[in-house]
Amino acid sequence: MRPANHLLWSALLCLSATATASSIHRCEDASGNITFTTLGCPDGHSTSLQRAFNAPPGTRIDLLLPGNTPAPAPRKPAAQTVVVVGARDDGCGNRLSAEQRRAAIINQRTPPGMTRRDVESLLGRPDKVTNRNGELHYVYNQKKGRSNQVTFDEHGCVKGKR
Repeated sequence: MRPANHLLWSALLCLSATATASSIHRCEDASGNITFTTLGCPDGHSTSLQRAFNAPPGTRIDLLLPGNTPAPAPRKPAAQTVVVVGARDDGCGNRLSAEQRRAAIINQRTPPGMTRRDVESLLGRPDKVTNRNGELHYVYNQKKGRSNQVTFDEHGCVKGKR
């Protein structure tokens, strides 16, 4: 084929593609069934031509409600009860969060609210245990004659320094 024929066929193909993509026939039969087609409607159907717009990807189309339509009333959420499942109770009133407890163990500290189990996990078994006036004292002997003392209250929680 000659180059002129290629150009003519290409133009015809492009025109037919844009023509079918932009108009659609809406066919309605006697019982109210609606069919959309790019071909013509059969006999006995009412025909109306619909204009179709197929937006290219990335196109933003804002859809607004008509002005005479009232906006839907906001629904109130139903009353809900909160159920906590699997909450940790350390016996010390949960004064330390998991993050605070983890940071204290990493930094080798015994802040108020830590349990006896946490202290023993951190520092090991005490060298000496004393009990005075309902307070439990763990004594840890360190190098060069120094010692570290941890005081627990009656519930087995590290007591704050006063």
